[in-house]
This record gives sequence, C-alpha cells and structure tokens, in this order.
Amino acid sequence: MTAADTRTSDDSTTLPLLVALMRRLEATTSLDALNRLYEPTARALLSSPRRRDLLRGTSLGHAVHPPLTDVPIGAWLCTSALDLAGGERARPAAQGLLALGLAAAVPTIVTGIAEWGATSGAERRVGSVHAMTNAVGVGLYGWSLAARLRGGHRAGALLAMAGGVAVSVGGFLGGHLSSARKVSSRHPVFGDDPALL
Repeated sequence: MTAADTRTSDDSTTLPLLVALMRRLEATTSLDALNRLYEPTARALLSSPRRRDLLRGTSLGHAVHPPLTDVPIGAWLCTSALDLAGGERARPAAQGLLALGLAAAVPTIVTGIAEWGATSGAERRVGSVHAMTNAVGVGLYGWSLAARLRGGHRAGALLAMAGGVAVSVGGFLGGHLSSARKVSSRHPVFGDDPALL
C-alpha cells in the first residue's frame, strides 16, 4: 500500500478506487429523488413508538437489521452451493433454501427500512442504493424460485447466481453504512466511552 492509498483527501485520485466511488455515491444529490420512494413506508413504520422500538431493536440495545441479513444471505449462498455441487438429488433442498431466504428477507427488509428512516444526507443516499440493489437481488431470487417451480432448474440456478451478485453489492453498501459511517441503532451506553477505549 502506498502513501497515496492511505492519504485522506477530497481529491479522489489519491484514494483507493472503492473509497473514491463511495465518496462519489454519497455526494450524488440526484439520489435524493430515490429517497422519496421509501419515505412514506419509513414514516408509516416509524409512526408508532412501540413499533419503531421493536423494528430498531431498542430492547436489544442495537439494530435488528444487520443480524437478520445473515439468514437470507446464508440460505441463498447455500442454494447456489447446492446448485453448483449438489447434483440433481440436491435440487429440492436448494429450492427449499431459496424459499427460506425469500421468507426471511421480509423482516430483514422491514427492519432495514426502519433503520433507513433515521438517516439523512449521504447515509440516506447510500441506504437508498443499498435497498435498491437488494430489491433487485430479491427479485432475481423470486424469479429463480418461479423458474424452478416450472421445472427450469438451470435457469433458476443462473438467476440465483445473478441474485447473489446483486445482494453482494447491496451487502457491501450495507457494510459501508455500518462499518465506515456507523449508521445503526444502538443504546447510548454503547457510544464511544473513553474509559472503555
């Protein structure tokens, strides 16, 4: 790694490619129009304090959304592993895991929208693209299941792999939000306490 790679600057030529791309994405104000697609749903979900606390994990002390992502992603990853290595005998299991991932995506999406509702500015823009890429992924996985139910296993397997690419991009964006931008619900006791550092 060179000094240019580690330098922090507004000049995108001195930043690693993915960092520069994320900075550009965060600054793309035209994405604010996309936010308007999600705002009514987020407002409705967060209108009740009790529902908001449930969806944002208040009683747990941190956001519910990130750990919920493990179930659909894990199920879909196993689906593709079975598609690639399991042979014809593994097709029912792959189909079952695919359906499990789609079912588990529902609470994951709802809690993600609840988290997104508390963001603004750059984080909200990235969150919108995160949601959109994951929506594409879920759509591809749904299409994969429909193809399999009609007997088109090969097409279903290819659609699942395409869904995996979309969900991976969405996962990278979600990771950026939680790791780089520290966007997620958490109890104030988990803030940066100097005594714990």
